[in-house]
Amino acid sequence: MQPIIGGLDFTQGSLTKKLLMMGWPVTLSFLLQTMHNLADAFWLGKLGKTALVAPTITMNIFFIALSLAMGLGMGGSTLVAQYKGAGRLAEMRRAGGQSLVLLVIAGILLSVLIFSIAAPILRLLQTPSDAFQQTLDYMRLILVGIPFMFIYFVYQGISAGIGDTISPLRVNATTVLLNVVLDPFLIFGIGPFPQMGVVGAALATCLAQAVAAGLCLHRLFRGRQGFHLRRSDLRWNRTMTGRILKIGVPVSLGQVGSALGFTLLLGIVNTFGSAVTAAFGIGHRIIHVALAPAIGLSQSCATSVGQNLGANQVRRATRSVYTSALMLGVVLLPATSLTFFFGDFISRLFVSDPEVVQYGRDLFRITSFSVFVFGFITILMGAFRGAGHTVPFMILNMGRLWLVRVPGAYLLAKVLQLGPLGLWWAMFLSNMLTAIAGTIWFSLGTWKKAVIDSRPADDLSENPLDDDTKSEVDARG
Repeated sequence: MQPIIGGLDFTQGSLTKKLLMMGWPVTLSFLLQTMHNLADAFWLGKLGKTALVAPTITMNIFFIALSLAMGLGMGGSTLVAQYKGAGRLAEMRRAGGQSLVLLVIAGILLSVLIFSIAAPILRLLQTPSDAFQQTLDYMRLILVGIPFMFIYFVYQGISAGIGDTISPLRVNATTVLLNVVLDPFLIFGIGPFPQMGVVGAALATCLAQAVAAGLCLHRLFRGRQGFHLRRSDLRWNRTMTGRILKIGVPVSLGQVGSALGFTLLLGIVNTFGSAVTAAFGIGHRIIHVALAPAIGLSQSCATSVGQNLGANQVRRATRSVYTSALMLGVVLLPATSLTFFFGDFISRLFVSDPEVVQYGRDLFRITSFSVFVFGFITILMGAFRGAGHTVPFMILNMGRLWLVRVPGAYLLAKVLQLGPLGLWWAMFLSNMLTAIAGTIWFSLGTWKKAVIDSRPADDLSENPLDDDTKSEVDARG
């Protein structure tokens, strides 16, 4: 009998081939999103260095919301993957429905909360006075799009759980293209559009996110990828919601803690002026580009681990991790070598200010090797997520920022008066120490157990097939 749900089945066949098949769309999707951020930086850089401050600061605040979406979305994605591996289709769909409800509610509440306290946040972060108002306007408009973004993460998580990364890529490509096209028209007032400057970039992003949300909802309820939510899946289910939260909350806390740490770090960065803030923003974006293959293979690894643990194939789940790490090393070494040797050229692509270029060159020279090492920890974190054992993910993420990077940045840059060089060395140390801690934790093997409840194969009382699912089985069986 053929499977009634689309996507890749990692419980059989070549792992290398399937990790690549699933990983490249995630990598490309991540690159597209990053390229959108780079496009924002490119166009806004034409307005001057103060215009780059707005997206740099907002990106860190926005990452707090993004972290919550990623955490809860991963909770649903993990359950979808493990239920698929176990062949429990109704529970798989129910996990997706509960994730959607949770994230829409969380997105609305978070958007309203941060919008109302945006100005005090910017003052707390010591936002440069020459960029304060345009940063505030930019941030408030970006926050409107948070609920739309959360819907996309639900769709992305469900699709990843069943092994389908092509569908989210198509949605992302459509909306990123829309965003990139709108950017210059709204920023500079080309044709019938008003000249909106920094706010125009934010409006383009918000409109694109709304389009993405509409496409995702259509695909979840009406699409043809083999996974369809029903209204019954949206009714509150205490057991399933509890499982999602148990997996997702540690991820969210780890991501939010990391985002807050980055935000506090940005407060330290901002004290050195707009040139250092601009260099930090450019460097942060380029590092994300270099880590794109790690993001793709991490998601592939998470899905493979989840499906194989759900199918009780522990050795195959373990092999997924090592195969993913080996594949990553082949592509990440050249990428980080380029940032090491050509950091000044990369910085000059975005802004011609010689001070920013100098700071950017120093940043890439110091941090590139640690980025290479940290890429492998991204794979291990994917394994933790796929297994549903997300406490290590939380501790490693929070420890990297709060125990090493933030105090290290203050000590080296302020107390020891190394200035911006101290910031870059703190980034290096935090990546290296996290890599060591993560490798030790992974080697303990405590993650090698599925989190879904066990059920005898002949007990269908907890997993009834509704009429729609029975029809799919009959049609494909």
